[in-house]
Amino acid sequence: MQSYVTLGANDHTLSCAFYDAILATVGWGSHMTFPGWKAYSQGGSGEGLVVWVATPFDGQPATAGNGTMLAFPAQTHEQVEQFYAAAMAHGGQDEGAPGPREYGPHWYAAYVRDPVGNKLAVVCNSPV
Repeated sequence: MQSYVTLGANDHTLSCAFYDAILATVGWGSHMTFPGWKAYSQGGSGEGLVVWVATPFDGQPATAGNGTMLAFPAQTHEQVEQFYAAAMAHGGQDEGAPGPREYGPHWYAAYVRDPVGNKLAVVCNSPV
């Protein structure tokens, strides 16, 4: 079975525009879509971890999980900064601007919330 994560969306069009913009900065793209659902993966290949943005099946509003965070890998500090800028330009909320963190000698990250309030991180763990 393939590994996947599902993130709820209240306004699917708005959420997909947000994820289209931020994930493109780290080399991710959509590889599948159908009404109320859109799948993203590294390179848009459908391989590896898949992130689905979806309208909840139960018809109730999507909500963010307390203590839940999804991190995306970045290859460079510039990708971290581009991810953060795209998030801010597409309705995201700041949870920690790009910069070094004390989690490791090369940990450079940014933290945002999507339009629903899901917490996301983007992390580069290399010197540049």
